[in-house]
Amino acid sequence: MQFVEYYYVILFWISLILTGIYVHMWHKHFSVNFSLIFAFIPIVNIGYVFKCQAGSAEAYLIATDLIYLGGCFLILFIMLNVFDMCKVEMSNWDKTICFFISTAVFLSVLTIGKYPVFYKSITVTPTADGLDVVKEYGPMHLVFHIMIVAYFGMSLAAFIYAYKKKKDVSRTLIILLFVPEAVAFAAFFGGRRITDIIEFTPLAYVFAQVMYLFIAHRICIYDISETAVDSLTESGDTGFISFDSKLRFLGANKTAIGIFESLADMTVDKPMSYYRDIYSVFNEKLEIYKAGGEDKFYYHKDDKDYLVDINDLYDGNFKKGYQFVITDDTKNQQHIKLINSYNDELEREVEKKTKDIKTANKSLIRGMAMLVESRDNSTGGHITRTSDVVEILMAEIMKDAEFTTVHGIDETFRRNVVKASSLHDIGKIAVDDAILRKPGRFTAEEFEKMKVHASEGARVLHSILENSPDEKFKVIAENIAHYHHERMDGSGYPKGLKGDEIPIEARIMAVADVYDALVSKRVYKESMSFEKADSIMMESFGKHFDKDLEKFYLSARPAIEKYYTDLVDAAC
Repeated sequence: MQFVEYYYVILFWISLILTGIYVHMWHKHFSVNFSLIFAFIPIVNIGYVFKCQAGSAEAYLIATDLIYLGGCFLILFIMLNVFDMCKVEMSNWDKTICFFISTAVFLSVLTIGKYPVFYKSITVTPTADGLDVVKEYGPMHLVFHIMIVAYFGMSLAAFIYAYKKKKDVSRTLIILLFVPEAVAFAAFFGGRRITDIIEFTPLAYVFAQVMYLFIAHRICIYDISETAVDSLTESGDTGFISFDSKLRFLGANKTAIGIFESLADMTVDKPMSYYRDIYSVFNEKLEIYKAGGEDKFYYHKDDKDYLVDINDLYDGNFKKGYQFVITDDTKNQQHIKLINSYNDELEREVEKKTKDIKTANKSLIRGMAMLVESRDNSTGGHITRTSDVVEILMAEIMKDAEFTTVHGIDETFRRNVVKASSLHDIGKIAVDDAILRKPGRFTAEEFEKMKVHASEGARVLHSILENSPDEKFKVIAENIAHYHHERMDGSGYPKGLKGDEIPIEARIMAVADVYDALVSKRVYKESMSFEKADSIMMESFGKHFDKDLEKFYLSARPAIEKYYTDLVDAAC
């Protein structure tokens, strides 16, 4: 039995030394659970020493209470530490419930020898070899075992979740945390199956301490947010001033005192209002911040510009006051001033160049359209008129928020459709003059040749706009040229598209294109009255045209008719 006593005594002293090492290397980054583990292990291990040395029932029961103190709370602290270090969220309510469960179990331990709660009965009889202990387990002993299994299961779930999901947690750290807990769990439930002479649980606890010390020196490195703040504070480049919620001074670092010398005379817990120069700089800005306004301002001193950030000061999840973070922003401000000195001239130059580019671009597009129109006997003015009608239609469409949202129509889309509409017949450049300039209706064979202008238009525009930086305009222009002769019932050309297969910009173009063809004079027909043209248009919605565009045509019709009437009056 002397060997057993040495075994427990040695483990106690080792655990005490390891705790001393931890105290020596303690850092504020270590969580309270981490520290409680090191505090409890020597207490538990000395319980095993007392149990081995106990010469009476009273001493044995006191030792038992110390051992179960570890069983009830140490395993809880280990589990909570796992959640903290694996960065897996656990609510305060869950933590509180676990604490009360552990407390309830430990309170039942204290009833041993008095009430049949944890042990139904226990008999401690002194013998020549020590104590002969006979015990019968009660209901709370089963709860104790369930609790240990539950805490281990929760820890295991946290390990697995963190390993799979938490990229900001070191995989090595997860493994290092898992090993000691697994060893302790195995020692608690499996140790006595190996031998009844000694218990392996205190040895597992010492092993856990060694592993945790190895983890401890890595914690500060892994906690990037804390180490970054420490480095920033110690670097001497950033100033910090803190006040509590009642604007009482809490402290400042050397950098801040170097900027605001009167901080050196400020007494901790004295209100800011006692120091006029500090109050005049910070109070007004702080009031603006508290009202939901700016959280930054500049302070100028000795040809230097300091950027001051206002932040809430927290202790855990509780707001305790305010912190001012001060950085030297002089170089940046000088750079900004240098840039601003050229800004007005640069803006004027850019505005002029942009205007010139837009004018040239618009002229080029209109010139390309007019080039095609000059070859076509039947479309004099068609390009200009259809473009203007598209603009009238788009003005009505833009008033319908639901329709524009569904179809992704915005102001950029509107401008691009109007601009691209003048290019819808550009494919006619590929049609033979004999057909294009024929003074009459086409034969079936000629019409088939004329129909290629849709596909050719898309091909020509793709080639011309291939390197254009305006991808949205390119797509819209190609779609209008390619599909403006498609019909909702699928009877159009060149692809025979149906319904929503036809791009919305091409559906809009089709309405303007056909309307102009109806009311305008061509070499093969006279102009049609507004009434007759409107009758044909209305019959075509749902077949030729998109039924959803009917309401926009109807609302735009007065403006369209006035537009054509004004053209006739102007010609006269």
